[in-house]
Amino acid sequence: MEDRSHISPTATLLFSCPDQKGLVAKIANFIYSNGGNIIHADQHSDVAAGLFLTRIEWQLEGFNLRRDVIHPAFEAIAQPMGANWQIHFSDTIPRIAIWVTKQDHCLLDLLLRHQAKEFSAEIPLIISNHPKLEAIATQFGIDYHHIPINRDNRQEQEQKQLALLQDYKIDLVVLAKYMQVVSPWLLQQFPNIINIHHSFLPAFAGANPYQRAHARGVKIIGATAHYATEDLDEGPIIEQDVVQVSHRDEVADLIRKGKDLERVVLARAVRLHLQNRVLVYGNRTVVFA
Repeated sequence: MEDRSHISPTATLLFSCPDQKGLVAKIANFIYSNGGNIIHADQHSDVAAGLFLTRIEWQLEGFNLRRDVIHPAFEAIAQPMGANWQIHFSDTIPRIAIWVTKQDHCLLDLLLRHQAKEFSAEIPLIISNHPKLEAIATQFGIDYHHIPINRDNRQEQEQKQLALLQDYKIDLVVLAKYMQVVSPWLLQQFPNIINIHHSFLPAFAGANPYQRAHARGVKIIGATAHYATEDLDEGPIIEQDVVQVSHRDEVADLIRKGKDLERVVLARAVRLHLQNRVLVYGNRTVVFA
């Protein structure tokens, strides 16, 4: 887990609303008038959508409002603006469940980064539709639940998955090469899910993207981390990257290069989410890096 013990706690506001005059002043004045010290502020205006979006982080030391009072106090300001918003506290540690199938490269990368304290999070749970990766969970001291799933038992098994998420008080699910489609029902019950897809979306969505990319003779391949939605591989994109390939590369070469990208892109996306730097609007994101 990322060591933040030497850093005083902060509050982070993620905020969006129809663009209008005086927004920055109103938000900053709320923080200033209650004794807050802003340490990071970033903003973006989507002119086409008519939206203003911002991320503001301030120190809680010296702030006059108790944490349980901040939300209702800010609601009085945000509600007349027609805003969507959320506030996060830096010393609240999220709990992650990683879902896998048979491939271990993204799972191992996340666990090693977590062990190296790159993530401020706890990982108490791994769920898989195969038993293959249980030894990795044992190695890292993480509970592993094997829940086989197919077309006939999907509803029953997803209810078991949801119950585990609730039992373990999970805040975020990471699909680290989980090769099953998550149903609309489960997404409605638990929408906070990040997926890694092995192509530069929107190109080659769905199955076998490396084979299709090779057949098409592409000169780059990519990986995309996005929030899972009911539309397969079409959720809001958090992070992407690409690598060059050539006519000399076979499908196996594309897969090898792609796996390297998948590790890095998924790790970046998880880190950005945990740092409360991603603001979703519609099917898009603003990433305040």
